[in-house]
Parts: sequence; structure tokens; C-alpha cells
Amino acid sequence: MGLGSTAKKIQKVADIAEDLYKKVNELKTQLENLRSTVDETNDRVDGMEQDLAEQRALIEALAEERGVDTDAVVADVTADGDTDAAETVSE
Repeated sequence: MGLGSTAKKIQKVADIAEDLYKKVNELKTQLENLRSTVDETNDRVDGMEQDLAEQRALIEALAEERGVDTDAVVADVTADGDTDAAETVSE
């Protein structure tokens, strides 16, 4: 085996290593972007949960002021949802 053949093989290995290095860097960038997106999504979800809790408190206060039993309303809605789900399964 001559030196020319060895040099070609070494160059081929070097080219493959360079391609892998580029791909690893691309994956690293994608992972960083994904982490950023997940963090942003978590922040949004936390904000929505806070808003929902505030809205629930306001609705419950208004319902109590008007004499509406919120537990009964929730139970009724839950029962309706269960009935709808059962109907969907039976179809």
C-alpha cells in the first residue's frame, strides 16, 4: 500500500470527522433553541395558570354573591362531560 492511498484514506476520515463536527454543532444549536422554547412555554403556562386562578376566584366570588352553588355547577358540568364521552365511545 502506497503513501498516496494512505493519504486518501486519512483525508476521507478527516472529511467525515469534519462533517460530523458540523452536524454535532447543528444539533447543539437546535437543542439550545428547543430549551429556549421550552422555557418560554413554561413561563407562558405559569402566567396562564395564574390568570386562571384569578379568574376562578373572581367567578366564585360573583357566584357566591348571587347565591350560585359553584360546586353543584362544576359537578353538573363534569357529569355532562362524562355523559358526552360515554356517548362518543358508544357511537
